[in-house]
Amino acid sequence: MTGALAMRPSTSSSHSLLAPPTCSSRLPPLRCFVGLRWSAPRVQVREQPDAGAGIAKGTGGRGGRFRAPASSISQSCLRTIVITNEYVQNADFPPNYSKREKKPFPIPVLELRRRAKERAKKAEGKPKRSLPPPKNGLLVKRLIPVAFRVYNARILLINNLKRLMKVIPVRGCKYCSEIHVGSVGHPFRTCKGMSSDKRRGEHDWGSTLVEAVFLPVEAYHLEDRLGNRIPHDQRFAVPRIPALVELCIQAGVNLPEYPTKRRRKPIIKIGRSEFIDANEDDLPDPEPYKLDHPILEELHDNEVITPSSPEEIVALAEETLEAWEVVRGGALRLMKSYAVRVCGYCPEVHIGASGHKARNCGAFKHQQRNGQHGWQAAVLDDLIPPRYVWHMPESGEELQRDLKSFYGQAPAVVEICVQAGAKVPEKYKATMRLDIGIPSSLREAEMVV
Repeated sequence: MTGALAMRPSTSSSHSLLAPPTCSSRLPPLRCFVGLRWSAPRVQVREQPDAGAGIAKGTGGRGGRFRAPASSISQSCLRTIVITNEYVQNADFPPNYSKREKKPFPIPVLELRRRAKERAKKAEGKPKRSLPPPKNGLLVKRLIPVAFRVYNARILLINNLKRLMKVIPVRGCKYCSEIHVGSVGHPFRTCKGMSSDKRRGEHDWGSTLVEAVFLPVEAYHLEDRLGNRIPHDQRFAVPRIPALVELCIQAGVNLPEYPTKRRRKPIIKIGRSEFIDANEDDLPDPEPYKLDHPILEELHDNEVITPSSPEEIVALAEETLEAWEVVRGGALRLMKSYAVRVCGYCPEVHIGASGHKARNCGAFKHQQRNGQHGWQAAVLDDLIPPRYVWHMPESGEELQRDLKSFYGQAPAVVEICVQAGAKVPEKYKATMRLDIGIPSSLREAEMVV
C-alpha cells in the first residue's frame, strides 16, 4: 500500500493555508498466483525533497500526490514522504479452486502462443541449434548439488517434524483432511466429510501423523526420463515414489533402489519425437560422484527421540524451518529446468516432459475424458502443498467461532515451528495477520469498520 503525505509548512504568512486533502486508503486488489503466484505490490520508504516544486506548480506527481495552488504553499519547506512497506500487512489466503473447474494455467495459453510465435520468427532462416540439457539427455551439472541438498533437506524435515510433533500437538479430523496445530482443535464448522450434516459441520478431532503435515505427493518412477510414456496397461508395473524424490533422481541423485539411465553424450534426434542414443563405447567407465555430505536416512517411529529442553526445541524448530525453505527454494530451481506436470482436474503429478497415459483420473466429468488426465505445467504448490492451517494468537487464547475473519493462516510446517519458538519469516506475516488486532468480544467485532 503506497500513500502520500504532505507536511504542513511552518510559516507566518497571512494567507490562509488549504486544509490537507483526504485521500482514500483502500488496499489495491491483491493478485493471487497459486503456488508461486503471490504477487504483492513492492513498497519502499523514500523522501523526495523536490516534490513540493511539482505540487506548487500545479503539475502534480506520481503515486497519488495531490495538487495545490502556488500562492498557498511555501516551496522551501514542503516535502512529500512516500511511506511504503516491502511486505504487505494483510494478504488474502490462497484461493481454493472448485473441484468442478479446471485449474488455471500458470501462464495463459495466449501468452504461450505469443512467445512461440516470437521464437519461430527469430529462428526463421537460422540454423537449428542443438538441444540444451536436460532436453538432450544430459544432466544440468550446476543443479546436481541442488538436487542433493533438496533430497537431504526433505529427509531432515520429516525427521524433525516427527520430533517436534512429540511436544507440539497436532490434531486431525477423523472425517476430513483438515488439521489444526494446537492441543484443542479449532471450533469452525468447516467439515465436509462423512455425516457432516448430522454434526452441523463440526470436526471430530483426534491424533494425526506427519504425513498430514507434509503431504506425500507421489509420482511414477521413470528409469529413462526420455523414454516412452507409461501406457495404461503398465500402470501397476511401474513403482510410485514421492514426486520430490523422483525430481531429485532425475536431477542427479543416484539411489540404488531406484535405478535410472544416465547419458554421457547428447541424444541424436531423427524426428520430432524420435531419437537415438549416441555411441558411448569410446568413453571410459564413469566415475562415481563424490559427495561432501552423505545421504540422510528417514527415521522410523521407534527411533524418534523427544526433545528434552526448551532450548533444544527452539533450535530444532529453527532447523526445521530452514529445511522447509531449502526444500521449497531448491525444488523451485529444479522445476525451472526439469519439467513437472500436474493434472488440471486432480492432484496427480508427473515428473517429465509428457505425462503418463494411465487413465486413473477420477475428478469431475472424468467419464467424458475416459479417465485421462489433463496435463499442464505444475507450480511449486502442486509438488509441495503448503497445507494452510489457522494461526494461533500469541496470547494463547483459543480461537472463537464468531471472530473467524480476524484470524490468519500459515503453512502447517511454519505454524509448528512458530509455536515451538522459531522466528516468523517475513514472507508469511501477511497471511498470518500478525498486525491485526483481534476483538475481545463479538460486540467489539461488530464495531469494526
